[in-house]
Amino acid sequence: MINLYIDPATTSYIIQIAAAVIVALGACVGIFWNKLKRLFKKKGNEETKVDNKIKATDNDEDVVIKAEDLLDD
Repeated sequence: MINLYIDPATTSYIIQIAAAVIVALGACVGIFWNKLKRLFKKKGNEETKVDNKIKATDNDEDVVIKAEDLLDD
């Protein structure tokens, strides 16, 4: 009969690997979930916001289009 011994340091290392895999999978799911939401979201609102900002630049005003304006949820 073969006796296998796993010391506490190895067990701790295995737990750390499992935790890292779970965190990485959670991050991937969150990123792709947001991309899917954005894909199926109505695009009309985003286009009108950008169009309004562009029209405001025609009045010789300094308007800055921020990433927040384009990625508003």
